[in-house]
Amino acid sequence: MGRRRKGKPITGWLVIDKPAGMSSAHAVAVVRRLTGADRVGHGGTLDPLATGVLPIALGEATKTVAYAMNGAKLYRFTVRFGEARSTDDAEGEVTATDPHRPDRAAIRAALPRFTGEIEQVPPSYSALKVEGRRAYAIARDGGAPALAPRRVTVEAFRLVDEPDPSRPDPAQSGLDRATFEVRSGKGVYMRALARDLARALGTLGYVENLRRLAVGPFTEKDAISLDCLADLVHSARLAEALHPPATVLDDIPALALTEIEARRLRQGQPIAALPVASRSPKAELVPGAPVRAMAGGRLVALAEVRGGEIRPLRVIND
Repeated sequence: MGRRRKGKPITGWLVIDKPAGMSSAHAVAVVRRLTGADRVGHGGTLDPLATGVLPIALGEATKTVAYAMNGAKLYRFTVRFGEARSTDDAEGEVTATDPHRPDRAAIRAALPRFTGEIEQVPPSYSALKVEGRRAYAIARDGGAPALAPRRVTVEAFRLVDEPDPSRPDPAQSGLDRATFEVRSGKGVYMRALARDLARALGTLGYVENLRRLAVGPFTEKDAISLDCLADLVHSARLAEALHPPATVLDDIPALALTEIEARRLRQGQPIAALPVASRSPKAELVPGAPVRAMAGGRLVALAEVRGGEIRPLRVIND
């Protein structure tokens, strides 16, 4: 007999507006304590310095976390030019300085080089593993973790503001700071973008502040503070903040099942694909690709079509 989970069987997505100075793991721990949910996980890490959209999955929604993490992300951040920091953000120590400051035209001309599919070396202070150790642990011990460049996708990279365009020294032109918005795919480090952009502009730079504006379907307008979450829990109104597990699966074809078919899938049994496909003519069924099995407007399972059958991959007991 399986071990029973401790906690309440709460299912859904919460969208937290993470405050600065808190790790994503700490935010998950606070949500677990406030809600008492039996299972909790987040859909994409934010650095402690960063603020903004942190989707947190409860209960059966944890089975859809991978799809949230694969969703497009939107960030706004300010780069401080002329200094390099050990962590590539404001939390690190200054490691080098450079008097050169780029102007607006140079910045805009450089941005296309960092748009599309690019190669990016992650920051030394990252959670990636190098020979079994976290890169940040190696860096903290004074080492230089050997991180290989990775292919990542930056969908859009644009200059949106110049917080302090005037400089105290009239003889020195250029910008101390510039604010950008970036829409990216999975695995793109904004700190590395800032570092590499500054280098391309002939200077140094780091992320002074960063806010995540969206993750997949979740945006700032969906986000609530941890204080607001506490109020909702204490007034028994948690359901008002919960989004269904299927919210992060909008890009996956949906198939309408009968109750009998739904019951079979929930029991781990395959069902014939043809009758289901005939009820969902707009759904493009690709062998081996995931589909949403739905019944009565609720997610039954993540499934795949194979050999003329729909086979369950992850059953959602919601």
